[in-house]
Amino acid sequence: MVELLPSILSADFAHLADDVAAAERGGGTTIHVDIMDGHFVPNITIGPPVVKCLRRATKLPLDCHLMIENPDEFIPAFADAGADWVSVHYEACRHLHRTLQLIAHHGMKPGVVLNPATRVNFIKDILPMVHHVLIMSVNPGFGGQEFIPFSLDKIRRLVELRQELGLAFRIEVDGGVAHDTVAQIVQAGAELLVAGNAVFGAGEPERDARALLAAARAAASE
Repeated sequence: MVELLPSILSADFAHLADDVAAAERGGGTTIHVDIMDGHFVPNITIGPPVVKCLRRATKLPLDCHLMIENPDEFIPAFADAGADWVSVHYEACRHLHRTLQLIAHHGMKPGVVLNPATRVNFIKDILPMVHHVLIMSVNPGFGGQEFIPFSLDKIRRLVELRQELGLAFRIEVDGGVAHDTVAQIVQAGAELLVAGNAVFGAGEPERDARALLAAARAAASE
């Protein structure tokens, strides 16, 4: 089943709870939270205090995408704040296996993220450990970027590996997910669609979430 994960990076932070509630009414099933430290990526966003506030504002799962150096140091804090899923970058983890174990140890669902230039085969050995794999279809750091077309090949490769290894991890995509790209993304095999600008950019998150999800599900059924 294709699901929409509204990304609050593009929401109005002065009305965050209202925007999240509107996106949920539009069909969002998990809230995507981009955590950036200004080191691993060239931007700074939010940390555990905002996640803690979000936890009080919604019952939906919180999908925390850690675009940070030394994620092991912060995983306990995100667990305490109420994160449900935590994904870490292959490129940021010196000991990825250990980091994924740490996420699971704190009761959260572990995920691994791949930057555009990173090959899917690099994570083959740890795929049995993860709840989801997040393919970055833009270079991480900023919202509103254009979708990178070769990301579709990476999604297809993950589908092949999942079948080959008999696994059940979910395939998530983040970056440039919009009306002009969502059909090809879903048809390549992605199930969890992270969308920020396409949901929140026009200030009508309920309407725009519903429309994007409808387009995605229509494409999935073709």
